[in-house]
Order: sequence, then C-alpha cells, then structure tokens
Amino acid sequence: MSEKKPKKIFVEGAIAPEKIATSIANHQSKTNIGAHSIFLGQIRADEIDGKTVKAIEYTAYEEMAESEIHKIREEAFEKFDLTCMHIYHSLGVINVGEICLFVFTSSAHRKAAIQANSFIVESIKKLAPIFGKEIFEDETHQWKVNT
Repeated sequence: MSEKKPKKIFVEGAIAPEKIATSIANHQSKTNIGAHSIFLGQIRADEIDGKTVKAIEYTAYEEMAESEIHKIREEAFEKFDLTCMHIYHSLGVINVGEICLFVFTSSAHRKAAIQANSFIVESIKKLAPIFGKEIFEDETHQWKVNT
C-alpha cells in the first residue's frame, strides 16, 4: 500500500468564483454522488477597535499546514462515507468580500457530506498553521492588495 502525499491546497490570492463553479460542474458526471456540501469562507469588513477591516493577509507554514490538512482529510474519509473532497485556502492579501477558504465534500447522501464539511472546516481552523493579519482601511502598506 503506497502512502498518499499531501495535496497542494494553497492558492495565491482570492479563490475565484469560476474555480468554485468549475469544481461543481466537474462533478455532474459522477452519478454515484447524491449530495455536495460547500463551505466558503469570505472576508468580512469587521470593525475592531474603531477601525474597519479592508483585507486579511494570509500566511502559513505551508508544508506543515498541508501535512496537517492531509491528516484531517484522511480522518474525514475514515469517519464519513465520502466520495470526493476538495480543499483550497488563500495566501496573500484577500480583500473584503473575496473568498479565502473553499471546502467541497461529496457523498451519496447529504448527512455525510454536511457533517464531513463541518468537521473539516473546524479542524482546519483549530489545527492548521495558517495565520491571518487584518489590514485596516486607514493603513497603507508596501504590498499590493489584490483586486
């Protein structure tokens, strides 16, 4: 039995809506799937200490994060009757309103897809070394904000 390698989950910049739509469209031919569950993490314009967030800059210990997410992925496949799973997380500066996390689970029945999706999202937030730093409207930075 060969050891599965961790998948590349990081994308530079925001996750494009077209990537999400393509992922959904690519599953139409898989007739053993009866349910999909999708989580989309979107940047909010939170107010913190009287300042409004305009973006979040994500960094990660990439190899360590991909290894941890691989473990989460394998545990989800063991715990839930899944057919398919896709996980993508942004790196870099992501503006308010843009998508930074995309978790897509598929199974024959909805319960497994929904429960697995929730398990994956919560586990990533708790265990993966991915960090977000708020950038506020009144701040100027050396780096480029993606548009």
